[in-house]
Amino acid sequence: MDPINERKLAHLRIIESDPDSDRRRHYFDAIRLKHRALPELNLAEVDPSIEFMGRRLSFPLLISSMTGGDHEILRRINRNLAIAAEKAGVAMGVGSQRVLFSNPAARASFEIRPHAPTTLLLANLGAVQLNRGFGIEECREALAVSGADALCLHLNPLQEAVQPRGDTDFAGLAEKIGGIVRALGRPVVVKEVGAGISREDAELLLRAGVRYVDVAGAGGTSWSRVEHHSLAESEDDPLGLVFQDWGIPTPDALRALNPCRDRLTLIASGGLRNGIDLVKALALGASLCGMAAPFLRPAMESAEAVGMLLARLKREFTTALFLLGIRRAADLVGNESVLRG
Repeated sequence: MDPINERKLAHLRIIESDPDSDRRRHYFDAIRLKHRALPELNLAEVDPSIEFMGRRLSFPLLISSMTGGDHEILRRINRNLAIAAEKAGVAMGVGSQRVLFSNPAARASFEIRPHAPTTLLLANLGAVQLNRGFGIEECREALAVSGADALCLHLNPLQEAVQPRGDTDFAGLAEKIGGIVRALGRPVVVKEVGAGISREDAELLLRAGVRYVDVAGAGGTSWSRVEHHSLAESEDDPLGLVFQDWGIPTPDALRALNPCRDRLTLIASGGLRNGIDLVKALALGASLCGMAAPFLRPAMESAEAVGMLLARLKREFTTALFLLGIRRAADLVGNESVLRG
């Protein structure tokens, strides 16, 4: 089996078998919201929808990049996620599409547009691959295969560093990302994969022309821990465990990037687990919230199971808006007046 494909399957097995791969740091619990006993609203009038990249989403949720490859499990996961995203009116990102270029049979797992004809879709490649021969043609191919509206370029220096033979040449990437932004003709989102993006990173990306950033902070799935189990030379090599909680917590990353909001549109992911977390992330400046790990088990089951989780999250989010006295989700973005302390 293609080694990249085998890694994707190994990652799923590890996340399922090791509950501690979800660090469950609950960083959002430290953020308190102002309850309104007199919200002066009818719950039925609360509008949780939001516009993002020119699309109207039923509420500000992105099913974040997860997986894809040449295996029925991987095809089933993306198919069920796409069907549910279309029905619920939320956005969806696919997992890393690097495998496309080593195993063409993986293509089918990323061909999700037929299942989600109106969904906001994000393609996905590792930014470090721009130092490994990838360029604008590979980015265009990733978009074409998934029928995506935008491209995510993910940053994962920690994940690569703990692998025995990881791609660790991150030198000069900001300039190369800028080249893709200028040439692609589609929105480009730069995201971390669970260790956060700092103010310094954001300024580099802004100078490169990036206008969308997913902070993807610490607090949720630890890819350092996952890689410890999947690719360490031996279980006696502790590097992945030592760094399993490394990174900037998602709320801290949002606060650090708040001064950039006039130039950057922020996405919050990393450790969000319910609708209240989504509300807190928007109040801290995010325009969209990403979740991945909570969808994995439902996606392995059915599109209906994914839909049930989406419905629950939307109800939680809408209820929290009501209890804050916020009529429209758009009025919550960067609205720190709803925060206590």
